[in-house]
Amino acid sequence: MLPACTLFVEQLLYPQSQFCRIMSVLIHIRARESPYGREKSIVRFPVPDEKVPWSLSWSEYKPPFFEMAKLASATYADPNILVNKDIALKFNQLDGELDRTSFHGLYQIGSDGLPLNPMGRTGLSGRGALGRWGPNHAADPIVTRWKRDTSGAKVVDGNSNKPILEMAAIMRGDTREWAIPGGMVDAGEDVSVTLKREFMEEALDSHNMNPDEKKQAQERQNQLFSNGIKVYAGYVDDPRNTDNAWMETVAMNFHDESGEGLGKVPLTGGDDAVAVKWTEINSNLKLYASHKNMIQLVAQRLNAHW
Repeated sequence: MLPACTLFVEQLLYPQSQFCRIMSVLIHIRARESPYGREKSIVRFPVPDEKVPWSLSWSEYKPPFFEMAKLASATYADPNILVNKDIALKFNQLDGELDRTSFHGLYQIGSDGLPLNPMGRTGLSGRGALGRWGPNHAADPIVTRWKRDTSGAKVVDGNSNKPILEMAAIMRGDTREWAIPGGMVDAGEDVSVTLKREFMEEALDSHNMNPDEKKQAQERQNQLFSNGIKVYAGYVDDPRNTDNAWMETVAMNFHDESGEGLGKVPLTGGDDAVAVKWTEINSNLKLYASHKNMIQLVAQRLNAHW
């Protein structure tokens, strides 16, 4: 049988065995955290590591059901198909313009008609804070540059003897954690559009730029984003995940080798970001969800210090 981490493989630049070592820590660590986000009264059913897989029978498993009240009227959210039983969502396929497929292949549908998280039990049923039943697709632009000294030379770490990378990181407004400035892919939207939009809004605060500033930023972004490299596509160990709704993402690295392109544009937090900064990349990074694992892949791709 293939190791569980092979489920994550979609398109890689690295040997599969190496990818497995890095990403195997993803499976249901933050997705089992309790209480659920800022909802302190919502406590997950405790799920030990050995009980995570759906393939293991567990008759005692009784997870509570939770959905945020705002989902009932949110335009981006699916209907509650447990209440509206006449509505049939097309899981594991394109549903109109909405992509309900998973990077990990076909996911199971439970006896109640709800999709099951491909990585196993989380201790909570329903959608939680997520709008879609099943996969909720996001895009994460990892914008990097080399750390440089006052003379413009790359800064090299004294221990690894490798140059140090910096990434554009935002502080999320909901959890106050540093993160990649990504966001949700709209129905019918190409991921490339999402990547550009989210970086402009969250890391550059494009909504508050004057026309000249926005034009200059877009020109630099278009140049840099035309040469992105996909480093990951798949499940995200997100604290919002539930048994029936989960996050998946496409993470792209956009590296400004010279530092004279987008790496020179002043960062300003906007939209859902309360702060933004160029952050040094190393193994001590503390980032939202499983973002750190994706950043490690970038550091290895560029042979940078980690």
